[in-house]
Amino acid sequence: MQLDLSIVIPLFNEDESLPELHTWIQKVVNQHNLSYEVIFVDDGSKDKSWKVIESLSQLDSNVKGIKFQRNYGKSAALHNGFEMASGKVVITMDADLQDSPDEIPELYRMIMEDDFDVVSGWKKKRHDPISKTIPTKLYNWAARRITGIYLHDFNCGLKAYKLAVVKSIEIYGDMHRYVPALAKYAGFTNIGEKVVQHQARKFGVTKFGLNRFLNGPLDLMTVAFMGKFGKKPMHFFGALGTLMFIIGFGIALFLGIDKLFIHKTATKLAERSEFFIGLVAMIIGVQFFLTGFIAEMIGRNSSSRNQYLVEKEIK
Repeated sequence: MQLDLSIVIPLFNEDESLPELHTWIQKVVNQHNLSYEVIFVDDGSKDKSWKVIESLSQLDSNVKGIKFQRNYGKSAALHNGFEMASGKVVITMDADLQDSPDEIPELYRMIMEDDFDVVSGWKKKRHDPISKTIPTKLYNWAARRITGIYLHDFNCGLKAYKLAVVKSIEIYGDMHRYVPALAKYAGFTNIGEKVVQHQARKFGVTKFGLNRFLNGPLDLMTVAFMGKFGKKPMHFFGALGTLMFIIGFGIALFLGIDKLFIHKTATKLAERSEFFIGLVAMIIGVQFFLTGFIAEMIGRNSSSRNQYLVEKEIK
């Protein structure tokens, strides 16, 4: 019989919070008579996180675990967690106790009864430092306009999905921030939002760093591009290259006609700035076209990029 819930929890150095988080989850799901599995994905922690997960699995057979040999990032942890998940509804949450398990029943109901494909949490009232909240607001503003998905909080770790959604998308790099966009591009367009509690961090320190501030816009552009042109890069690069080549060729043709028939004794072509503009435009056009062609070849012959070294598993 299929489980009601798969709760996927990526973590890095969160040994202090795991016992309390597990007890809280267990209490909530048992109160609502939901069958479940909790999948802890240890992303190369240096503390005692994996030992804690092993001890929890001995106390509760619903606890499963994946341990990476080294730190790959949250996207990798979610990818492997999604591969293991088997419940009708898959819920993701952070391990730092800032996401409340009390939200689980309503998220489950919204997927099962309201028929949402994805429900994203919205931490309307946050307990984060300003160094984290301001970049988050900027990313959310940009993400709404680029993806066309009007969520307030793309980066909230507390989300719920139909099982078919997580089995249909591929998360790599730092794409975990934009899973709703990936779901939309995979054909799952019924995306909802729920205001959720945001707890102040109880243990450890935040993993937010400067690299997230720098990488966020790049990841957003990648998601937008892959959603529209991931399977047909030639449609983007080929069209742009053709346009650039036509512009350059048009300039060269105009200069040629002008030199041959109108201003025969005028300045030499090589001394006119328009000549170099046209030449550069044609060269860039050819390069864009070749980029699209190479991308098509790579895309049609590439193997999976999500291959991570797993040291241990608890199933």
